[in-house]
Amino acid sequence: MNSTGILKRAADVLRIESDGLLALVERLDESFVRAVELLRHCRGKVVVTGLGKSGLICRKIAATLASTGTPAFFLHSGDGIHGDLGMVMKGDVILAISNSGETEEILKLLPHFKLHGIKLIVMTGNADSSLAKAGDVVLNIRVKEACPLGLAPTASTTAALAMGDALAVVLLEEKGFNEEDFAMRHPGGILGRKLFLRVEDLMHHGDGLPLVRHDTAVKDALFEITSKRLGVTGVTDAEGNLIGIITDGDLRRGLQAHGDRILSKRSDELMTLHPKTIGKDVLAARALSEMEENSPRPITCLFVLDHGRKPVGVIHLHDILKTGI
Repeated sequence: MNSTGILKRAADVLRIESDGLLALVERLDESFVRAVELLRHCRGKVVVTGLGKSGLICRKIAATLASTGTPAFFLHSGDGIHGDLGMVMKGDVILAISNSGETEEILKLLPHFKLHGIKLIVMTGNADSSLAKAGDVVLNIRVKEACPLGLAPTASTTAALAMGDALAVVLLEEKGFNEEDFAMRHPGGILGRKLFLRVEDLMHHGDGLPLVRHDTAVKDALFEITSKRLGVTGVTDAEGNLIGIITDGDLRRGLQAHGDRILSKRSDELMTLHPKTIGKDVLAARALSEMEENSPRPITCLFVLDHGRKPVGVIHLHDILKTGI
């Protein structure tokens, strides 16, 4: 097969798999809603079980559920019939995945589930299978395999994975799962830093906080900007409330407009009014988004206010980026 043939075959595989996912969208119905309700009201854990390639997908689905607020674990169907069923308790919900719906090891688990009144959600490509007939809810994930022999699990495992993601995301939203909840489950690495670090952890404060009064001469405000090395200073009123900021850009524009006379002006004559601010308890990742999404142009600093209008710190874009967020 030449290069053209290789690329064409690869494109065919990707097209078959993407078409399969689109077919699942069209097939969504009340069965999916019932599955969500069963999982949402589960008093125990969600037990995701499967074998072979489906088992690998089960592991990922269980991990995604667990990390997004739905307690879950993977049960290898083969291990289940050899003692690991002891992990399954009354009040759990089973999510069984089998493309054929005739996986022997899963079928052997069904009497145990029935005996203990455990609800069963089935994800299968065969809605008439033995497993489907035993399910309380059946999610039909039938797709055409990308394998030319129709044997190797390809599009079917993609479909199962995507359906598992759909369940996890809908459950996340139904439960009101937020960034703080997510952070509690991801304390390590870059993701942990992104979710745990808050503005107060990174902000400049105390002597490192650049501030001048509204009646301060611009030449002294320039010294404050230079000495604190953040390219900005806050401007406060007589009560210490933040009323504006002066940036390097403000100084450049002032020099163009007024020349050397700008140095004798007061800070409140040059400052930018109504600067964008943030609270100290906000996630650092959110502060980064606030800077990047600022209109009409991104900004590099946010002043941090207490519960009133008094500045207690300033957070700089570079301080956030250095953390790896």
